[in-house]
Formats: sequence, structure tokens, C-alpha cells
Amino acid sequence: MLLVTGASGTVGSAVLAEVIRAGVPHRALFRSEQDAAKAPAGTEVAIADFADPLSLKRAFAGIDSLFLVCSPIPQLVELESNVIEAAGDRRRIVLNSALGAGDYPKSFPSWHRRVEDRLRAAGNPYCILRPNSFMQNVLAFYAPSIRAEGAFYSALGEAKICYVDVRDIAAVAVQALRGLHDGETYELHGPEGLSCAEVAAKIEKNAGIPARYVDIPEEAQRQAMLAQGMPEWQVTALLELQEYYTGGKGGEPDGTLERLLGRAPRALDALLQEHAAEFRRAKG
Repeated sequence: MLLVTGASGTVGSAVLAEVIRAGVPHRALFRSEQDAAKAPAGTEVAIADFADPLSLKRAFAGIDSLFLVCSPIPQLVELESNVIEAAGDRRRIVLNSALGAGDYPKSFPSWHRRVEDRLRAAGNPYCILRPNSFMQNVLAFYAPSIRAEGAFYSALGEAKICYVDVRDIAAVAVQALRGLHDGETYELHGPEGLSCAEVAAKIEKNAGIPARYVDIPEEAQRQAMLAQGMPEWQVTALLELQEYYTGGKGGEPDGTLERLLGRAPRALDALLQEHAAEFRRAKG
């Protein structure tokens, strides 16, 4: 039986949907009864907290493989290490890490690298996935200001990002949960490197509305995020992550995802067509 943690999150929910499509016996892990009540029909559920090892051990009963994903918070290393320890040394663990974990000593990638090292030392069968920035982040982070102002803002300059659809990450994750990639570490890139200006052009084309990218100084971006109520640690981590891309990394597709999927990865155009209405201002 497979277990999907983070089953109500962006990646976890995509993995759960892919597990269901594959028809594999599975269980989904949620933090609360309220979240578990939203589980798809036919999905066995477990309630547990990464900070509570006993609850994890109960949730892992009868599980052969598990997908491990955690929100990007300062406690990530501690919480994911709890999961690895509670899993024992026999269960297969597929870890959702981050691009840059191999060589970038800052921000979220550096946290994920510590978990990767912990997993490799644990002796479990494992696979580590290091995805690039999610295409779904374009919807979450850019659509609100495009609806309101016809623009989105950042300090990424002309840096390129190979955005990857979380559904493609999920497809590889399910392969790994079934034992096809034991011992492997994969960086997962989308099919094309895109600058923010190119993303804006794609939004404009696919949503049929004016959309532009406005490049701003990094300090202006910092102050804007703080003004929105973001905690300082998160603002710093996001800006450090942004430096990974402005430093010239993460913008070149390498064919790995296409090889693993046996098909072309989903393109941003397709996602934007699917969600075009999210960028349009409501009428009325």
C-alpha cells in the first residue's frame, strides 16, 4: 500500500490523484479531520502530524512506500526527519525536494539538502525528486495582480525558469513509489526556459487580456512582501531562492522529465489555456 503525505497540498494532491488513476491501493495523510473529510471517494485516510512521531507510526501501519512532502517552513528539516525516522529503514520513501538542493547553500534548497542527506543515511529504498518552480505558481502568484492591474511584479530581470506542471511531477512520483527509480535523484524541469516577460506574453495570448511583467528592485520587492504580511524569514528565503535563478540556473531543460514520462512534459501554454479565466477580471 502507498501513502501520500501532504494530500491537501499542491504537490500531494496531484500525487494522490495520480495514485488513484493508477488504481493502486493507497492511503492519504492529513493533519486534521476537516482536511480528511475532503479526501476523494475510495481513499483510505489517516490523521497525523509530522511533529508527533507516534501519530506517524500509526499512520504508517501496513504501508510499503510513502511520498514525503512538507510545506516550506523553517521546521522542514525537523519535521521531515521525523517522518523518515518513523518510517523505519524498510519502507520506500519518495522525497519531494527542491531544485538547487545539490549545490545551492541558501534558502529552501539548503533545507531540503539536509533532509536528502538524512534520507540517504537512513538505509531506506528511496528516490529524490528536485522539481523546478511549479507552473501552478504562475496562477497562484501572478493571476491576482493581473486581474487587478494587468501586470505582475518581481525582481527576476531576464532570468529564465523551466516551470514544471505538478501533474508531471506526480506521474514520476508514482513511478518511484512503485519501485521504478530506487536510489535515483532527479532534477525535474519543464519543457522550456521562460523569462517573466515571456510568461506575461503567454498569459496575454492564452487568456486574451493585456498582461505585462514589471521588473522592480529587489528591495522594493522585499518591502512589498513584508507589507502583505509575510514573515521576514519567508521573504528572505524567497528572495534568496530568486537569486538562484538570476544567477543563471534553472533555465535550461535537460530532457530528464521527458525520458521518465515517455512523452513531452506539459507546456505552460496548455495550463494557461486551461485556467485562462483566472486571469480575467470579473465582470459586473
